Amino acid sequence: MTSLDKPTDDREGTAADDARAVTEAALFEAFGGVRGMIETVLPGLLFVTIYTINKDLHLSAIAALAVSLVLVVVRLVMKDTVKHAFSGVFGVAFGVVFAMMTGNAKDFYLPGMLYTCGLGLAYIITTLAGVPLIGLILGPVFKENLSWRTRNPGRKKAYAKASYAWGVILLAKCAILFPLYWWADTTQLGWVLVALKIPPFLLAVWLTWVFLAKAPAPIDVFAEMEAAEKAENAAAGDSEAVNGRHRKG
Repeated sequence: MTSLDKPTDDREGTAADDARAVTEAALFEAFGGVRGMIETVLPGLLFVTIYTINKDLHLSAIAALAVSLVLVVVRLVMKDTVKHAFSGVFGVAFGVVFAMMTGNAKDFYLPGMLYTCGLGLAYIITTLAGVPLIGLILGPVFKENLSWRTRNPGRKKAYAKASYAWGVILLAKCAILFPLYWWADTTQLGWVLVALKIPPFLLAVWLTWVFLAKAPAPIDVFAEMEAAEKAENAAAGDSEAVNGRHRKG
């Protein structure tokens, strides 16, 4: 390696580190980070804990719904994004309504399980259709929107791999949970479901990071639009200046 090669290598290393940092920040934003995981786990954990102690469906359901609402209120007070907390409230509310209607405590978990199954299938189907779901989710976060579909094939391939990973992981999770829904009791299903909340999610996020960290950089379509607008304004200004000179002449 010559003295001229080293600065280039340093710049390439810095660019790679920057790309990894941007990817980590985007994934953290898209999936809610540690706080989002807590908001996802806490209602179900509270439900199964109370139900394990006293077998009271109503108390367990009300407690789970109440803590979900508290998490939303905390987000609102802190003026933070509420999408993850709101999704938790809707999920818990559906579970509460379903369990109350059937009188079966296990049905508290059924809407979430069906959603997980549907989401896993959506990751697989959209990827087969050429529009990987993870790209639709992360495209706006990376400010690339859908530019990866036609202008960045390497990035589209990474999104496809990540979407397949999400799909397989979620469907594997369902393959564990649905037999338990039929054969296990409420507490057994609940504790297994709580245990499977975070590890599969972290695995999917990590694989997404691995695939995207090796992919080409995203195309910032917002920056392109701003640059085009500036160029258009500059061209319009030059045209007005030329016309003004002609009028004076």
